[in-house]
Amino acid sequence: MSHAGRLLVATPLIGDTNFSRAVVALIAHDPDGAFGVVINRPTMTPASDLALVSDVNGAWFDLAVAPSVVFMGGPVATETVIGIVRGTTGSVEVSFPTDDLTVAELGAAPPAEDLAIRFFAGSAGWGPGQLEEELAEGAWWVVEAEPSDVLTPDPSSLWRNVLRRQRGKVAWFANYPDDPTAN
Repeated sequence: MSHAGRLLVATPLIGDTNFSRAVVALIAHDPDGAFGVVINRPTMTPASDLALVSDVNGAWFDLAVAPSVVFMGGPVATETVIGIVRGTTGSVEVSFPTDDLTVAELGAAPPAEDLAIRFFAGSAGWGPGQLEEELAEGAWWVVEAEPSDVLTPDPSSLWRNVLRRQRGKVAWFANYPDDPTAN
């Protein structure tokens, strides 16, 4: 079963510090593996600084939503910039509920329509069967995405907010302390 278009929320059992309290927008998931971006890791780098190190058309930077910084999308290919766009651009569609979100090919100028974008340096990736193993080990919860999740103006509280809206025991983890040994 494909989980593309859903969120992966790191459980306290995740063993990789790159993903501690991470929320990943899962862009692709099939028998060949999975691909997504961490959507709650803003950096201090302004999105407009990307023009200094890439050939991205500068017109895209005017469309960056607050906080308009580069997000750390994951530990894979950190020199690669991925843009997720709200709007219709004719690029690869990503199915997040009730929202037109697109993975942008950022070399060309943006279309002249109303768009919003967030930039991610790097991504998260899993080989064949790897994500399924991590799910079976309890490293991730798979939950439904809401339209505002990917471009949220408050990424620092996204992990807790996504957990709070879940049912049952998963919602309780929104109160899980940063350091459980300090209690």
